[in-house]
Amino acid sequence: MSQTDLMKDASPKVRRILFGVLTLIVGLILVRQLTPPRYNTELDLAAFGRLPAQEGGRIKPIDSIARANLLLIANRSSVVDGGDRLSALEWFTELVLAPGAAVDRRIFRVDHPQVAGILGVDNEERNYVSLREILPHFDTLQAQWTGVPEEPQLRNPYQRALVKLADSVGLYDSLAYTFVPPPVFGRDDVNFSILRRALADRATKEPGTEEYRTVTNAINLFATQYARLARTLTLQSVPPEVAPETGFPEWRNLGVSLLEATETGVIDPVVEKYALLSEAFANRDAATFNRIVAELKPILHERGGVNAGRVQFEHFFNTVDPFTAAEVLYVLVFLVAAASWLVYPRTLATAAFWITLVAFLIHTFGLLARMYIQGRPPVTNLYSSAIFVGWGAVLLCLVLERIFRNGIAAAAAAPVGFCTLIIAYHLSYSGDTLEMMQAVLDSNFWLATHVPTVTIGYSAVFLAGSLAIVYIVRDRIFGGIPKDQGKAISGMVYGILCFALFFSFVGTVLGGIWADQSWGRFWGWDPKENGALMIVLWVALILHARWAKLATPTGIMQLTIFGNIITAWSWFGTNMLGVGLHSYGFMDEAFVWLMVFVISQLGFIALGWVPPVRFIRRGTASGGVQ
Repeated sequence: MSQTDLMKDASPKVRRILFGVLTLIVGLILVRQLTPPRYNTELDLAAFGRLPAQEGGRIKPIDSIARANLLLIANRSSVVDGGDRLSALEWFTELVLAPGAAVDRRIFRVDHPQVAGILGVDNEERNYVSLREILPHFDTLQAQWTGVPEEPQLRNPYQRALVKLADSVGLYDSLAYTFVPPPVFGRDDVNFSILRRALADRATKEPGTEEYRTVTNAINLFATQYARLARTLTLQSVPPEVAPETGFPEWRNLGVSLLEATETGVIDPVVEKYALLSEAFANRDAATFNRIVAELKPILHERGGVNAGRVQFEHFFNTVDPFTAAEVLYVLVFLVAAASWLVYPRTLATAAFWITLVAFLIHTFGLLARMYIQGRPPVTNLYSSAIFVGWGAVLLCLVLERIFRNGIAAAAAAPVGFCTLIIAYHLSYSGDTLEMMQAVLDSNFWLATHVPTVTIGYSAVFLAGSLAIVYIVRDRIFGGIPKDQGKAISGMVYGILCFALFFSFVGTVLGGIWADQSWGRFWGWDPKENGALMIVLWVALILHARWAKLATPTGIMQLTIFGNIITAWSWFGTNMLGVGLHSYGFMDEAFVWLMVFVISQLGFIALGWVPPVRFIRRGTASGGVQ
């Protein structure tokens, strides 16, 4: 079959087959995401995962807590230990209800050979170790930790690996006894039988007597243990005894609640039920476990001031995981759109548009779901900015694709949507992605105006850069660009750059007004402010170069691709400098990937100077617009 024949559009029969196959693929992706996880047990772990608790000032389902903390500790979303694969919720349930059984789970990642050497393991054979393997070497590790510089930028790879392990062990320790305390007096007192007898005994003694002092001293031994828990536990599992009529309810951690019990003589019913739940879990008593979970739910909701619908929806959101489905669909979009350059252009371009629309709707659902759960505008931290940047780029792509109907915008937007969601996934390693951003956030008005506006500017610049990459790759590798398509891409890039200039400029001005209200100055040459200004100036430079014909169409595309580097620097690079009001701290892995991205963009720019390599020749193509 000749290239000319390939470029003819599909016959009605082939068209129906292609659409049927692609519809089936999309359907399978969606069904896989909508299918709830199955646990190999009669214990109702899903119901346990829907119970609320408070962490980081936010009431959330236990399932969310499990997912976020496993990512922090293990840098992955499930536990693979020998032949077992545990979901985050399964691992967390075992950790908090049967801590003694969890110490053998290999969840601590050890990549550095020196750290592995201290632990006596071969990290070429396995990269994960258990707490039981760490404990015999804890003193040696602690001696090494004391010599690590406080500033992340001054740490070498070995020291960064030590700090990562120390942080993971500390987090593990703060979670393990969230619902049940560790043994006291060397005995397993899961149901507080020893403490309960001591409290009852004290109630019968006359204050000031020797018997009273003796039993009080015994209770104080419990109090010492509980005081340690009160200091170390980061998760508040016990709601206030009475929900406040106004304001935000302050939950207590297990240590605080049990300390109060040593004074009042009464153990909170929620603590009692979690103790019984732990015992049922250890005995694999499904009937008792499921009954206690059902009894806990209304108590926690009523006393804790819980928005039941929001907590249940967050659990559903976690289960569906819309962003993963969107990632897969964006890959499919790119493959279909790229195929349209070689065969059946109209049919495959149309298919790429409709798959992009489905992916966009799923992406939009995820964005709106986060807004509902958080009760805030769409962009509140780096994670949500990545979600929003990809969403904005795909929205612009749909508009362009509706106008030009050639599959080019879909091919350009799909990598932006996919890459931003991958960035968001890796940013989730930092913990709860629904927490507030670290800059001054004293008004939802500015979150809803300045931040989305400037982020839409990011989306537009990245989309323009992606279109420019498509132009250069097609021209230099895929047999040249027909003149009509070359002009179409040039028009797309020009329109998107004008859009980007408007939103970047307005967003920067709004940011200055916010800074004036928050910090008392409109402009302070903060690195983040400088990065925003660089985007505005660079986009203006590209537009002036086009208007004055100072560069060829390929040159304009190269300048546009360099805009990706400037935008990435403003988005991420400025946050890692360690200076300024927008500094979120140096991230070693983020810096490495930022450099990889910069090198890749420089490679695409250099490709524009390479003579065309006609791997795929078109019989009727007239070449790119030079």
